[in-house]
Amino acid sequence: MELLDNLALGLSTALLLQNVLYCFVGVLLGTAVGVLPGIGPTATVAMLLPITFGFEPVTALIMLAGIYYGAQYGGSTTAILINLPGESSAAVTALDGHEMARQGRAGAALAAAAIGSFVAGTVATVVLAVAAPPLARVALRFGPAEYFSLVLLGLIVSIALARGTALKALAMIALGVLFGTVGQDIYTGTPRFVFGRRELYGGIDFVSVAVGMFGVAEILRNLENERTRTAIVGKVRNLWPTREDRRRMVGPILRGTGLGAALGVLPGGGHVLASFTSYAVEKRISKRREEFGQGAIEGVAGPESANNAAAQTSFIPLLTLGLPAHPVMALMVGAFIVHGITPGPNVMVDEPALFWGLIASMWIGNVLLVLLNLPLIGLWVRMLRIPYQVLFPMIILFAAIGTYSLEFNAYDVYAIVFFGILGYILIKCGCEPAPLLLGFVLGPLLEENLRRALIISRGDATVFLTRPISAVLLTLAVAALVVAVLPAIRRRREVVFTEEE
Repeated sequence: MELLDNLALGLSTALLLQNVLYCFVGVLLGTAVGVLPGIGPTATVAMLLPITFGFEPVTALIMLAGIYYGAQYGGSTTAILINLPGESSAAVTALDGHEMARQGRAGAALAAAAIGSFVAGTVATVVLAVAAPPLARVALRFGPAEYFSLVLLGLIVSIALARGTALKALAMIALGVLFGTVGQDIYTGTPRFVFGRRELYGGIDFVSVAVGMFGVAEILRNLENERTRTAIVGKVRNLWPTREDRRRMVGPILRGTGLGAALGVLPGGGHVLASFTSYAVEKRISKRREEFGQGAIEGVAGPESANNAAAQTSFIPLLTLGLPAHPVMALMVGAFIVHGITPGPNVMVDEPALFWGLIASMWIGNVLLVLLNLPLIGLWVRMLRIPYQVLFPMIILFAAIGTYSLEFNAYDVYAIVFFGILGYILIKCGCEPAPLLLGFVLGPLLEENLRRALIISRGDATVFLTRPISAVLLTLAVAALVVAVLPAIRRRREVVFTEEE
């Protein structure tokens, strides 16, 4: 009964006219930007983040969530129509989706992606509603030592799911933590790494880091690697799958939903892992293995269900523990903090309308995705004809204006340029910026809980090993680090990211 009452509260919040409107706007904007090749959900949310800061907290978070899964869906449209995944987890969708489009079955592929996404999103929302409250109650019992160990575990696990070598991913996390310590010390007020600049006393602005690293840097990379697009830009027909297609879709959608719901909570890139795992499972158990890579609808329905289920369940660690599972969730943490809300288990107690309203809005957003995107396929196809050289100045201008409008400080725009160039250099060096953002967001939390635990224990560092939960989490962190550098795991990661590219 308590769960039903909470869901009723969530629906009453999510169905408020302004929240439905901004959920619709978020889904529309997310899909529109996410459909552009090479941008993806992280860059989309980063660039659109500033426009939500003037809204009520629940409205802003509902809109950001809509932008996220709208961009996630838009990536599959790009993958199917022009064989350029707009998002990393959609890379596997391109293998069979684009082949279906080349055979004149783009409509069936797009419908399979839409139906799979809706079913997976609905199931994952229910999983989130059921799993979040008990996890939040457990998290309320955590002390500083347990939180330090948990944050450390999350950062270490993210290494295994990052592009490039484990050493580079670890270096990116360390660099992110270093950037997170810029500003005044949280206990003494002593300036750190400010170099005499008054603007740095309050720390580096989160939005500048996000927009620079994932907006500007991605645009620079895409301009350098602009490829010829083999777009299927003709009129998309027969959007509804045939009876045989529907029969073949059922199993992959259910299996992909289960895999995605389970893997979405993993730090680093659970949604990417979910989509590739789903494809591998479907290919292994299929009686039509020879069709995979040649236009098998199972190769679209399964991975799309998996990555959308993972997108929804990645909110579980954010809402219950205050920990982001991947860079988009790190951006959501920033949105929580900007609105004066500390993400974590207290949100469910202190802000029940926001907590349950956000969960309920996910189902509404998935409905809007289906109602909006299939009729607008023609619009997305026309958008794909716009030259990237025309789009990128408008995108950068929009991002700069949005960031400047937060505090009307030109220094934030300079920071975008700095982090954009830094992000581009890191990409050229084979380093993925995503762990850096996770380190930047979680670094202050790591430091705060480390120092609080040591203050409470009067400087006794063994407190992290004498408390059972903390000791278990640290053991898992060490195990995760060992696993990440094992040759077999390293080769598997290289295979996944090679296929993605």
